[in-house]
Amino acid sequence: MSSQDITPFRIDIPQSDLDDLTDRLDLTRWTSAQLPGWDRGVPTEELKRLATYWANGFDWRAQEQKINAFPQFQTEIDGTNVHFLHVRSPEPDAFPLILTHGWPGTFVEYLGVIAALTDPRAHGGDPADAFHLVIPSIPGFPFSGPATDAGWNDTRIAKAWAELMSRLGYERYGAAGNDAGSMITPVLARVAAEQVPAVHVTQVFSFPSGDPAEFDGFGPEEYGRLGFLQRFMDEHSGFNKLQSTRPETLAHALADSPVGQLAWVMDLIRGFGDHPAEMDKALDDDFILTVASLYWFTNTAGSSARLYYENSHQGEGEPAARGTVPTGVAVFAHDFKAIRPFAERDHNIVHWSEFDRGGHYSGVDAPDLLTGDLRTCFRDYR
Repeated sequence: MSSQDITPFRIDIPQSDLDDLTDRLDLTRWTSAQLPGWDRGVPTEELKRLATYWANGFDWRAQEQKINAFPQFQTEIDGTNVHFLHVRSPEPDAFPLILTHGWPGTFVEYLGVIAALTDPRAHGGDPADAFHLVIPSIPGFPFSGPATDAGWNDTRIAKAWAELMSRLGYERYGAAGNDAGSMITPVLARVAAEQVPAVHVTQVFSFPSGDPAEFDGFGPEEYGRLGFLQRFMDEHSGFNKLQSTRPETLAHALADSPVGQLAWVMDLIRGFGDHPAEMDKALDDDFILTVASLYWFTNTAGSSARLYYENSHQGEGEPAARGTVPTGVAVFAHDFKAIRPFAERDHNIVHWSEFDRGGHYSGVDAPDLLTGDLRTCFRDYR
């Protein structure tokens, strides 16, 4: 096949890989004398419970079947494999939209919004809000990875997305993202300015510049958001520092230990932030184990971690200019809460929503809110 061929893809993990996973889980050597609670990381008792379920109750084949119900493809872009879902709407005038996940997320965080976004007529919505969806896996992530070459930072990924959408025949489209996707998406709008009329993100990573005047008019809400960010940096950002500096050292451990892989993703899915029990019910055991399984079976812990390294080593370059693309922001109750004055300093904010529920994985724990906000945001830019 040529390098631009698009080929159908279907997940079919060999039974031998499932058997090997069970054997490794059964032979886990557990850490000793760990203190209880989440303050120092994932607690042993919770990790043991979930690992036992992974080995003896979790149905990977059911998850595999669920994912395979959606059309998946692979293609080569800029020397690397790119896996993606491509779900076309039954509405002929639907607007194309590319959705980008983050880490330790994967494309599966968007499975719960596909039906309503592509076929609003069948889900109580207006057919004029329909989207054709493209949901790619970032290079280095399941099932795009493992990537074999360096340099896959946000800019290179955004250029790959522009090529992917062109290859699919989309000349004009929206873009949205979560986590790392919230950083890649605005870059895509810059590198494909003629094609992307608007973007939507669930986080805005705009921080104080050091000018005290920026805090004029701040009240308890804004300072509370700054405090949340500071707690994250103080208590939960170790993964960021490690993956930004020594991702290969970490990769050796995670490639050999499924329980290590599970703990690594679980800490960022369930262990971060103060949130109600209802969120853990949404981000349930099957979701966490599906994410861990995807990284484990594809051996992409190391190559996905490199995204942090590449972004932190891409050089200073020229200071980024204020974004001009119309930008929509959805702020969920139990996620990083963007601070609007900082966001407006750096971006052209045209749509802003605040929600009283939902967290960092809104496509899973608040799919109705995310669906509605995407519809509203892009309504004037189709």
